[in-house]
Amino acid sequence: MKNQEIKFNNLKHKYSILIGKNVLGLLPKKIKLICPETKKIAIIIDKNVPNKFIKTLKNKLKGYKLIIVSFSANEKFKCLKTVNLLLDKLLSNNFNRSDLVISVGGGITGDVTGFVASIFKRGINFINIPTTLLAQVDSSIGGKTGVNSNYGKNLIGSFYQPKLVISDTSFLDSLTRKEMICGYAEVLKHSIIKDQKFFQWLKNNTKYIFLKKPEALIYAIKKSCEIKMYFVNKDVNEKNIRMILNFGHTFAHAIEVKHNYSKKITHGEAVLSGMILALRVSILKKICNKKTVDKIVKIYDDNNLSYTYKKYSNSNSINDIIPFLKNDKKNNDEKINFILLKKIGKTSAPNKNKISINNLKKLSKFIAQY
Repeated sequence: MKNQEIKFNNLKHKYSILIGKNVLGLLPKKIKLICPETKKIAIIIDKNVPNKFIKTLKNKLKGYKLIIVSFSANEKFKCLKTVNLLLDKLLSNNFNRSDLVISVGGGITGDVTGFVASIFKRGINFINIPTTLLAQVDSSIGGKTGVNSNYGKNLIGSFYQPKLVISDTSFLDSLTRKEMICGYAEVLKHSIIKDQKFFQWLKNNTKYIFLKKPEALIYAIKKSCEIKMYFVNKDVNEKNIRMILNFGHTFAHAIEVKHNYSKKITHGEAVLSGMILALRVSILKKICNKKTVDKIVKIYDDNNLSYTYKKYSNSNSINDIIPFLKNDKKNNDEKINFILLKKIGKTSAPNKNKISINNLKKLSKFIAQY
């Protein structure tokens, strides 16, 4: 498959997503086109990004005053302290709103950098260069930015769209299987909630994603971007239909907080676990049948993705994560708001499946059965 360009286009925001091998080379041309007044560029980069990409960026951007700031992009440093350090860098180097901030890294780097861009002088130009499969198929699209707090994940943030997203599949060459699983979880989620044909494609082609075959990667990234953009275009600020993208994430975020964002479980692994729990609730609420769930579980089994809740907990129930479910951003009362599945390609409507804490406790053992 050839390199792809997808246009994000709604009434307020327009930008392109470039997908393919070596599309990073298009960056200078794109900057001149979309940020013609830019004189200074701050590259905020994850320390784990290979040096060869830093050298490439330096060579491509020689015509600008360049500062490069690297940080440890993990959940521990996804906090306001990091935001303040980055803001100080921009202010001490006299950046203006016409200048540019570029994120180079995974989802955490993009979330933090995007948030910094959104609040620096009430908004500075922002380009996102995601370097992980997870960021390329999910967090780089849609404008969600933010950091964690002691009370939960991503509770402090804003909606801020980039000027451009460059998803170069060359970055994926160095990723481990564990890191690829992180992104694949979101790819699978997108197919489950919106596109039965894409789900069927994944049944036959998931192995090629993990083998990092360029055509499979480009197609999977493109389809995921299109599905996410469908929901974002209809509901940029996540008031209704965009909540469907959170399928499995209510449980996933609670699992992550319970484990204090430790390396024991990555975001993608938590999502794989969270989707299974959400599917179990879908069965218990008689919204979805077991045959449908078994089709999804088969993809897990066929690709060695045995990420059940029991794997990360010594408990046979979900009682230990219930306290953390309450802080989910989608909740607006004492009940937990779940996105549940009707069939592959279709979920229940947002705000239609709220379950009280007491009822969750009663169902706790049944939910954790898988």
